[in-house]
Amino acid sequence: MFTYIIQPRFGESDCLGHINNTVLAHWFEAARTPLLRFFSPELKIEKESFNLILAHTEYDFVDELSFQYEVEIRTWISKIGTKSFTVYHEAWQESPDRPLSLCAKGKAVVVHYSYIKKQSTPLPEDKKTLLAQHLITETCLQL
Repeated sequence: MFTYIIQPRFGESDCLGHINNTVLAHWFEAARTPLLRFFSPELKIEKESFNLILAHTEYDFVDELSFQYEVEIRTWISKIGTKSFTVYHEAWQESPDRPLSLCAKGKAVVVHYSYIKKQSTPLPEDKKTLLAQHLITETCLQL
């Protein structure tokens, strides 16, 4: 599991102080950075060497996320396929009137991809091994 702490910014909230629904995409994307480093340690984004593309995302809100309190993003791998892997995220927050609680969850499907050939390619075995170290079982998911 990877963790990433976010201090929400004022501009990410609505007039009631709740985090806007569009913000999770950015937070979860930032939390995937350690996984991107498995494929490009220096995050060199070049057509010839970067080989991941985002294929699908989904998000569910479970409880309110508020502007005033930091958010912990927890990230795992929930599935490893032949050419893709699925990342599972949870956003947790604590406040004076609520214990640490799951507030949002989501998934992202990332495909191993050749930007030169314009097609998906098999995940290298060494990358699968790295991803498998962060695998969470279906029974552990907060679905």
